[in-house]
Amino acid sequence: MINLDHLNAQQRAAVTAPLGQVLVLAGPGSGKTRVLTQRIAFLIEAMGVRPHNILAVTFTNKAAREMQHRLQSLLGDAAEGVWLGTFHANCARILRREAQYLSFDNNFVIMDSDDQQALVKRAIRELNLDEKLYRPTSIHAAISTAKNNLITPADFPTQSYRDEITKRIYERYQSLLRDSNAVDFDDLLLETVRLLVDNPQVRERYARRFEHILVDEFQDTNLVQYELLKLLASIHGNLFVVGDEDQSIYRWRGADYRNVLRFEEDYPACQKILLEQNYRSTQTVLDAARAVIDRNKHRTRKHLFSERGSGERLVLYEAVDEHAEAAFVVDTIQQWINSGKARGSDFAVMYRTNAQSRLLEEAFLRAGLPYRLVGALRFYGRREVKDLICFLRLVHNPDDEVSLARVINVPPRGVGEKTMVALQLTARQANMTAGQLLIELGEKGEQSPHWGRFSGRSILPLTDFGSLLAGWRRAVADGLSLPGLFDRILLDTAYQEYIDDGSNEGKERWDNVQELRRLAYEFREGGLTAFLENLALVSDQDTLPEEAGNAATLLTLHAAKGLEFRFVFIIGLDEGLLPHARSKDDPEEMAEERRLLYVGITRAKDRVYLVRAHQRSQYGGPEIQEPSRFLEDLPESLIQRQGQRRQRERWESPESRALRTRLFTPSHQQTSAALVEPRFHPTDRVRHPVWGEGIVMESRIQDGDETVDVFFESVGFKRLVASLANLEILPKS
Repeated sequence: MINLDHLNAQQRAAVTAPLGQVLVLAGPGSGKTRVLTQRIAFLIEAMGVRPHNILAVTFTNKAAREMQHRLQSLLGDAAEGVWLGTFHANCARILRREAQYLSFDNNFVIMDSDDQQALVKRAIRELNLDEKLYRPTSIHAAISTAKNNLITPADFPTQSYRDEITKRIYERYQSLLRDSNAVDFDDLLLETVRLLVDNPQVRERYARRFEHILVDEFQDTNLVQYELLKLLASIHGNLFVVGDEDQSIYRWRGADYRNVLRFEEDYPACQKILLEQNYRSTQTVLDAARAVIDRNKHRTRKHLFSERGSGERLVLYEAVDEHAEAAFVVDTIQQWINSGKARGSDFAVMYRTNAQSRLLEEAFLRAGLPYRLVGALRFYGRREVKDLICFLRLVHNPDDEVSLARVINVPPRGVGEKTMVALQLTARQANMTAGQLLIELGEKGEQSPHWGRFSGRSILPLTDFGSLLAGWRRAVADGLSLPGLFDRILLDTAYQEYIDDGSNEGKERWDNVQELRRLAYEFREGGLTAFLENLALVSDQDTLPEEAGNAATLLTLHAAKGLEFRFVFIIGLDEGLLPHARSKDDPEEMAEERRLLYVGITRAKDRVYLVRAHQRSQYGGPEIQEPSRFLEDLPESLIQRQGQRRQRERWESPESRALRTRLFTPSHQQTSAALVEPRFHPTDRVRHPVWGEGIVMESRIQDGDETVDVFFESVGFKRLVASLANLEILPKS
């Protein structure tokens, strides 16, 4: 029987909660994954529920894998049969099973974000619209928002001329998807809801099957996901949802923390349980995070506590400018590593926007410190990887015109834009897709009734490619395995010769192809459909290696959700960056910016460094920055102020100085610091045996030793321990 002795009282109450609706509000680091998996185990072992009747929904494949592993450890083979996966994966599974009720076949492909953008661009071009006026990214965002709110093209509201144009693009975009027998991410959810609403017998079958539904990260659900859960729980009504409205940070992609409130309104008899004991952070980190988040309204206040002790105060560092900001981060990390008290993977540097990573990357490179960048060009977005995926998608679904357009001339075989237009036009007139026409040309050659529609120069490469595609599909039908298909495509297209030109970049590209090939071997049992679905639904966090080696992690605050590190740096704590300028006039946006900082702070186990810059380069010139309003919420007892205050006052305007005096009144000196007198002072000129001359920006006593911030003319900002640095004070001129 399952053992619950290792759970705290709140966790045990959640795991053993009676049937019905249960809302578990889980603070950061409070063991929500443990509660979810133990709840499933409890249902199976203690309550006799069959695994077949349990649906568990996560938001990332990584979370699903973690839950699956834990369930296997708890129950062994008894866990077999639980439907466990992301919203999108579970919906794709349902749609493939119920294709007879849909307007597309069950071998549909799932368009990734690049493919979706390409289709929106094509729709704009076909409607003879100006991409500068109707930007594909903006239009696609509007379409995605509509789908997340259960709005089809026919129902799209039009209150302006731009709305009318967006509706037309939306209609054409959907037509292009259907022509390719494809769906996008949002369709997976929307089409599943429509399936269940329009077909009562299908809805009853799934609602009767899923006696218990468990949901992770409930605060990140959008309207269509919330409706989907209600439909699936419409018979048994056993909904167990775990989330934290304070960690809802994906409003921009439709997530609505108010679903937590809706849950309580729709199910007034629900049991509400708080998980408040944190197993990750020190109490000081938690108190600082609470000081930030408690300003938000429409939330359940949680009293987070930790048994890890009070821990160190947060460091609040003010740099001279953005270059010194990056240098402070890298130098501090380097000193921790050099001390032997930390390794690179213990550190994360977080920021509001991806653009802020550039100076950080340069500083890491100058220092020779390894780093990994989360959310940069993903493995699956690289050119060579995308090429091979599109070849495989085309074999799976020849109607996929996005994949066809990408690879029909890879490697180059003389298929230009005019030939593609002729192919699409001829296919349309023949009531075929371009892929179907290619296969016919490849199989019948000159016997095809459409052979004469093409010029002599264009027909041969089209027939050649059609023959390859037809051959690959026949081989799969005859039982060729996924790895075998992968190798045959490489061989038939001479892809290695095309991609590997002998340069380092070429070798790296071929290495990426080999890595994808290794992944194909992992799916040799599941086959092509499972392989492509896995690739389509993978997220940035899913591609993050479990072990970071000795590299620090650079990532946006949005990407930090679900992760943890010993040391966390959050940079750019200036008005306009965090909170972002876009949130200035929108209270809901401002509340989400506050939640972002809360999520960032609570990723830390031991130490948090909050970093900002006094000035930043704006359009070629320096501009004084205003400190983030969120810094006002931090009690002085929780922070240790460092940085360039005294040096700054020489050039700061009276107005700016007045504001900063209010926000940055120096904290009380530590009693231990009085025992050691500083040797260096701001504006002192010094010489280092390696870096040459520099100017002291700041000096302070820490742990009985003097730490000096110096700006060197040769290498920029450095932070040094005075007793080790061999600094020589130069005479004043």
